[in-house]
Amino acid sequence: MPRIARLALAAVLSLHGADDDLESSVSLMSKIGFCGSPTLSPDAKRLIVNCNLSGSPQLWMVPAAGGWPVQLTAFDDPVGGAAWSPAGDWVALSVAPGGGMNTQIYLMRPDGAGVKRITEGGKDNNWLADWTHDGKWLAFSSNRAGAAAMDSYIYDVASGETRLIAKNPGIGAIEDISRDQSRAVINRVRSRGDSDLYLVEIDGGKERLLTPHAPPATFSGGVFSPDGATVYLASNGDRDLTALGRIRLGAGGEPGPIEIIASRDDAELQEFVIDEDGRAAALAWNVAGRTQTSWLDLESLKLTAGPKLPSEIGGFGRFSKDGGLIPIVAGGAAAPNDVWLYDLRAGRLWQVTRSPHAGVDLGALVRPELVRFKALDGLDLSGWLYKPRGFQAPGAVVLSFHGGPEGQERPSFRADYQALLARGIAVFAPNVRGSSGFGKKFVNLDNGELRFDGVRDIKAAAQHIVAAGIGNPKRLGIMGGSYGGYMTMAGLTEFPELFAAGANYFGIVNFETFFQHTEPWMAAISTVEYGDPKTQADLLKRLSPLYKLDRITAPTLVLHGANDTNVPVVEATQVVNTLKGRGVPVAYVLFPDEGHGFRKTPNRIRANVEMVRWFEKHLKR
Repeated sequence: MPRIARLALAAVLSLHGADDDLESSVSLMSKIGFCGSPTLSPDAKRLIVNCNLSGSPQLWMVPAAGGWPVQLTAFDDPVGGAAWSPAGDWVALSVAPGGGMNTQIYLMRPDGAGVKRITEGGKDNNWLADWTHDGKWLAFSSNRAGAAAMDSYIYDVASGETRLIAKNPGIGAIEDISRDQSRAVINRVRSRGDSDLYLVEIDGGKERLLTPHAPPATFSGGVFSPDGATVYLASNGDRDLTALGRIRLGAGGEPGPIEIIASRDDAELQEFVIDEDGRAAALAWNVAGRTQTSWLDLESLKLTAGPKLPSEIGGFGRFSKDGGLIPIVAGGAAAPNDVWLYDLRAGRLWQVTRSPHAGVDLGALVRPELVRFKALDGLDLSGWLYKPRGFQAPGAVVLSFHGGPEGQERPSFRADYQALLARGIAVFAPNVRGSSGFGKKFVNLDNGELRFDGVRDIKAAAQHIVAAGIGNPKRLGIMGGSYGGYMTMAGLTEFPELFAAGANYFGIVNFETFFQHTEPWMAAISTVEYGDPKTQADLLKRLSPLYKLDRITAPTLVLHGANDTNVPVVEATQVVNTLKGRGVPVAYVLFPDEGHGFRKTPNRIRANVEMVRWFEKHLKR
């Protein structure tokens, strides 16, 4: 064989070898499992957890002491949350057909037998709440009576009857039902970033507003004390940072003012759980993205430190009936989510589930550093910077934007990030204005016309990473999912000179078609956040990247789920068709069995392989 032919063949084999290595390494990272959503059996000897060990999120049984998990469900579709009934005879669970938002609610026996659907099926959206204290009723929300409203229902297990307890003007979710089953606390969302709690009489339907306020403010939790005389809630009604409060109820249910009983100046309350006796609360605090825990004595209001979590982020499940145990879901940048149990009397924390990570050394994964920088208008911003081991700066960096837009970038395990890092590409994940976790003022800084300021934060993040000597200005990429997909397309259209490639995961590109085709209840709560299509059509057009696609020069990867009813697939096809028509390099991956996000392991593998291959091709050449 002539020398030039041998060299050409060697080059081809080398390229194939590199591609095989990429697919193999990214696949291993994408196969790392996760477990969460624990629900304890009434005797606290077992837990039902949601794990993706079978390739899709399903329910598994595991001993509280730890041990071999037993699979309980084998639906073709992903399973969401689950709740074990107080009597121990039933488990309620939710299933998302095709990965869409038309979630259905099922009951099954704790061994996985006797599965039956209790919602109507079809396109209705249904949200599982929880059991009443005696296990007689199961609470849930549904839009079965009207697509634009999520009304509140209870299901009677003995009779099989479903009863409407409150018609909601928009989104409504049952937070809790009193132990005498006379009242419910219902959370109603006015708009994204503004909500209220209502006290509803189950017989008669009389309602009382618990949280009068000047918008915006958010309230959640709504947990009754055992005697039904107090409602505990998370509130930022008259403050910037969310804290734990309580509302005393009069004999007739008349609410008193919100009294803040636990707060921090450096953190927002992430969540809280009240024990069975109503004497103690477990609190999780969001401290710039990391979680810290504490206990609150509800009688003395004394706050003490909780357990130190094994990784950066965690959250609580429900206390055991005797208050001695509480499940914790913990995970971090180098640790996939797993379920742990904490013994309050012994002060002992142990791991119950062990998510598989075959072929991947978790100790070799990269943990990020928190970076602070300034927006173009001087606003303080922050983000998480992940640098590959041995990174030669300035190098290739992908900017990643979270969804929401009220989401928050936190140091959680991301197979896509770690896959990029393993290929020598750094990741910078900023929390631009509009992100949650930093107070009420910050999360509302991108509403309506202010969204243009949030888009300009993309430029500030890119400029910072270059000015810091980390990113090569000719080798920057941008990616994100859902609202992060919108930010990706906004970045590629507003600042085409900054980015060499982009990856848009199920992102909004045209607010007109978004409002036309998304779930009606989603459209109804999004007008303050984005703009009202009836009165602000011009604003929505100016905000929509679709009308600026002629500015894009960067190769663009588009990934979407065919069953997505949150950001419908029309958002993807508009981008792909336009860029193809202009001759801009574009690739399109459509998953026929996914909705808003990719939950099945083969699909997550493919999405991550395509994304890493895309950025390696366009950022490292």
